Amino acid sequence: MIKTIILKNRPEGKPTLNDFETIEHDDDLSIEDGEIVLETLYVSVDPYLRGRMSAAKSYVEPFELNKPIHSGVIAKVLESKHDNFSDGDYVSGMLDWKTKQVSNGKGLQKVDPTKADLSTYLGVLGMTGLTAYCGLTEIGKPKEGETLVVSGAAGAVGSVVGQIGKILGLRVIGIAGTDEKVALLKSKFGFDAGINYKTTENMKQAIAEAAPDGVDVYFDNVGGPISDAVLFNINKFARTVNCGAIAVYNNTDLPK
Repeated sequence: MIKTIILKNRPEGKPTLNDFETIEHDDDLSIEDGEIVLETLYVSVDPYLRGRMSAAKSYVEPFELNKPIHSGVIAKVLESKHDNFSDGDYVSGMLDWKTKQVSNGKGLQKVDPTKADLSTYLGVLGMTGLTAYCGLTEIGKPKEGETLVVSGAAGAVGSVVGQIGKILGLRVIGIAGTDEKVALLKSKFGFDAGINYKTTENMKQAIAEAAPDGVDVYFDNVGGPISDAVLFNINKFARTVNCGAIAVYNNTDLPK
C-alpha cells in the first residue's frame, strides 16, 4: 500500500492532527517513457511549511486543500524509463509526502550515498545548510572577532550557522529551549555560550552577560520576544539576518 499525507484543513493557530489525513491506496504504479518510480527515504519537515498551510500570499504558493503536502525529499529510484536516471539511483528534490510516487525527473538531482549520509542532503548539504551559509556570509557579513547570536540555535539552520561562525573566528552565542540543547551547542557544535530562553527570566540581561561587547550579527530564526531582547543589545552597524519567525507562525493576532 502507498501512503499519502494530505492537507485536510487550513489550520487556525497551532496545527492539529485533524488538519491532516493519511490516505492509503494500492501499490499499482506504472510508468511511461521519461518517467521513474520513487520510494521516499527521508522527508524534510521545515518551519516554512506552516506558512504554506495558510492561504495568505507569500513568496511560495500555498498548499492546496485535499492535495499532498510536499517538501524536500530524498528518494530511491525503484524503476526507470528515463534516460537520466537508473534503477537504484538516489535523488533529492521537492516531492509529495508519499511512500512511493511517479516523477518525470524534473527538478530532481542525483545524490551520492558514498560521499555523505543520504539525510545530510536535506541538512547541511541541502537547503538548510545553504540557508545558513548564504544568510550568514552574504547578509551577516561577519568579521573575525565579532559576536554572533543565533536564535533557534539547535535547529537545522541555527546549528550550522553557529559552526560556520566559529570557523570564521566569531564569538558565538546560541539560544535554545532546553538545557540539553544548550549543552549540545557548547559540547558538540563549539558555541561559546548558550541560553535556555524557557528558564531565563530576563533575556535582555542574559544576552548582555553572554555578549559583554554587544551583538554584531544576529541570525534570527524565531522573532518575537527573543528578538526584542537581542535588539536591546545590538551594536551600531550590526547586521540582522531575518531568516524566520517561528515564534509567531501560529499566532492569530499580529505581534507587536
